[in-house]
Amino acid sequence: MKRRLFVTAALPYANAAFHIGHMMEYIQADIWVRFQRMRGNEVHFVCADDAHGAAIMIAAEKAGKSPQDFVAEIAAGRPQYFAGFHIGFDHWHSTDSIENTELSQDIYRKLRAADLIYTKPIEQFFDPVKNMFLPDRYVRGECPKCGAKEQYGDVCEVCGSVYAPTDLKNPYSVLSGAVPELRTSEHYFFRLSDPRCIEFLRHWTHDGKLQSEVENKAKEWLGTDDAATTLGDWDISRDAPYFGIPIPDAPGKYFYVWLDAPVGYLASFKAYCKIAGIDFEGFLQDPATEQIHFIGKDIIYFHTLFWPAMLKFAGAPYKVPDRIYVHGFITVTGEKMSKSRGTGISPLRYLQLGMNAEWLRYYIAAKLNSHVEDIDFNPDDFLARVNSDLIGKYVNIASRAAVFINKRFNGRVADGAEVTEHLLVRQLRTAGDEIAAMYDAREFGKAIRRTMELADSANAFIDAEKPWELAKRTDASDRLHTVCSVALEAFRLLTLYLKPVLPSTAATVEKFLGLPQPLAWNSIDQHLRHDHPIGIYSHLLTRVDPKLLDALFEPPAAATQDAPLPGGSAIADAISIDDFARIDLRIAKIINAEMVEGSDKLLRLTLDAGEGRYRNVFSGIKSAYDPRELVGKHTVLVANLAPRKMKFGISEGMVLAASHADEKQSPGLYLLDPHPGALPGMRVK
Repeated sequence: MKRRLFVTAALPYANAAFHIGHMMEYIQADIWVRFQRMRGNEVHFVCADDAHGAAIMIAAEKAGKSPQDFVAEIAAGRPQYFAGFHIGFDHWHSTDSIENTELSQDIYRKLRAADLIYTKPIEQFFDPVKNMFLPDRYVRGECPKCGAKEQYGDVCEVCGSVYAPTDLKNPYSVLSGAVPELRTSEHYFFRLSDPRCIEFLRHWTHDGKLQSEVENKAKEWLGTDDAATTLGDWDISRDAPYFGIPIPDAPGKYFYVWLDAPVGYLASFKAYCKIAGIDFEGFLQDPATEQIHFIGKDIIYFHTLFWPAMLKFAGAPYKVPDRIYVHGFITVTGEKMSKSRGTGISPLRYLQLGMNAEWLRYYIAAKLNSHVEDIDFNPDDFLARVNSDLIGKYVNIASRAAVFINKRFNGRVADGAEVTEHLLVRQLRTAGDEIAAMYDAREFGKAIRRTMELADSANAFIDAEKPWELAKRTDASDRLHTVCSVALEAFRLLTLYLKPVLPSTAATVEKFLGLPQPLAWNSIDQHLRHDHPIGIYSHLLTRVDPKLLDALFEPPAAATQDAPLPGGSAIADAISIDDFARIDLRIAKIINAEMVEGSDKLLRLTLDAGEGRYRNVFSGIKSAYDPRELVGKHTVLVANLAPRKMKFGISEGMVLAASHADEKQSPGLYLLDPHPGALPGMRVK
C-alpha cells in the first residue's frame, strides 16, 4: 500500500543564517523524502521559521527594527540555501502567522476545556537593568546537577538535566550581566504530571515510535509503575514585553515560544493545504496518514513529552506523531558546533566558493545512520571520500563506457536481453530491495556503502573486460558493444540508488541516458532497451580541489609587528580614511571570561557586539586580568577580522589592548575601556 506522509524538520530559530547543523538535518530529511517519493508514496514536506520569543524581540530592538521586519529579513535569505543544497520543501512558513495563531489558541482552549491548564504565582528572575522578566535562555550559571559552568536556565548541555532557572548556581543575566532578582508573577501551566498524560506518554513512548536511545531517555523522565515520574508541569506563559502569540482571555500574557513553535509544523502544513487544495483536517484524521518529525537530540524533551501530550488531549482534528526521528550533532574536526563560540562551517560560503552541494550531501549521507550519533566533518576525509567514491568509483563507470558507445556505435546500446540478463546487472537489480530497506530505515551510510560495493563490482567487470583493448581488435566489436552497454546499465542502476542523495546529478544522468521517465524504484527493471540512444558524455562531477577546502577554513593573514622604540612603537605608514573605514570597530560587552585549559596566555571571551548572537574571542591577556573582573565590562572589538581557527577553537575577532613596546620593561596590558554610555554594537569611528 502507498503511504501518506506528513514530514517536517525542526524549525530553525529566525535570528541568524543557517549553519551546517541545519543543513545536515535538512539534507537527512530531504534524502528520506526523496526516497519515499521514488517509491511512489504521497509525501508532504514542510517547515517554517521559529519566529517568536524574547531572543527575537531583543535582537530586533538592537537592530533598530520591528520583530516582524527582523524576521522577514532572515526569511528572505533562506531560499538560497534550499536551492543551493537541493532541499525540496513543499512549503516554508513562519510561526508568526495567522495559521499558527489560530491553531495555537485552539489547542490551548481545548487543553483548558480538558482541565489541563491552571494558573499559579511563581517566583521568576527579573533583570533590574532591562526591567523585564528573564526567559530561561537569558539566565546562565552553573548546572545544579553536575556543576557545569555557563549553562542555560532550562537545560544543561553537558549532562542533559532539565531544571528551572532559579535552580542555577551563581546565576547572572545574559542581557546585562546583573545578578537577577526574584519577583512574583502569575503564570499558566500545562498539567504534564496529570495521570492521564503520564499514562498516555508511557504507552506512546514505548510503542515503537522512538529510537531505543530516545525511548530509554523518555523512560527516565516518565518512570514506571514502580518508579515515580520526574515530570513536572509545564510553564507555558510569558509576561509582556514579549514577541509571541497572546493567550486568550489573559491580557499581558503570551504563549511561551516552545508551545507555539511545534504548532508551526501544523500551521505550515495548513497554509500549504490551502495552496495545494488539500483538506487539512481530513488529511490529519485519515488513519493512513503518518506524521513524522526529524529533530536533533537537543530538543527531544519537548518533542517526545509536551508535543504528543498537547496533540493527544487537544483531540480532533489533531493527531499525535507516528515517528520522531532523532539525530546527533555535526562536529567540525572534532569540535562541537556552536554559534556563540564560532565553531562550524558557513554553508553559504561553501556555495559561494563554487563547491558542489552534492559533495556535502553525499558526505553527510555516508555518515548518517538511524541512531542518535554525532557525525564529524573532517576536511581530509571529505576530500578522500568524495574523490574516491563519486569520481573514482561511480562517475568513472560512465566515462569508461560511454566514450566507446558514442564513437563506435552511433551512441546506441547493445541488445537488451544480453545486457539485462548479464550477471553484473542481475546482481545490481537484486540489491534494490536491500538498499530500499536501508533508506527507509534511515541507514543512509549502509545504503551508500552497499551502493559503492556494487560500483566496485562494476569497475572490476570493466577492468576484467578491458574495453580499451577490445577496441583495438577488429573481431571484438560485438563484445565491446555488450561490455560497454552492461556498464551503462549498471551505471543507470547505481544512479537510481544514489538519486535520493544526488538529485541534480541523477537528473543530468537521466537526460544523458535519454530515459523516457525519471528514475524511480519501480524502474529498476526498466532497462536500457535494444538500440536505445544515449547522449554525448560530458563530465558529471569534478574532484574536490584541496584549495577549495583551504579557502573554506582559511585563517586570516598573520599580522606583522613594527620594531619597538623607547616608550612605544614606530608609527605605521600613513593610510587613507577609506583604509581606516574598512576596519569595523565595535563596542562589545564581555558576557563571560574564562581560562583556556592548556594555554598560559589566553582567556576565552564571550562578547555581545549587538548582533543578536555572541562571539567567541581568544585574547592573550591572561597575565593582566582575572577573568572574573572582566564580566560585565565593555571593550572595543575588531568585528570584521576574519575568523581564525586556533588549537582551542575559532576566534571571531580581536579585542584591542594597549601595551609598552618593550614588554620586558613594562609588561602591562590594558584593554580599551569605552566611556560610560557606550552600548554593544555601537561603531567606533
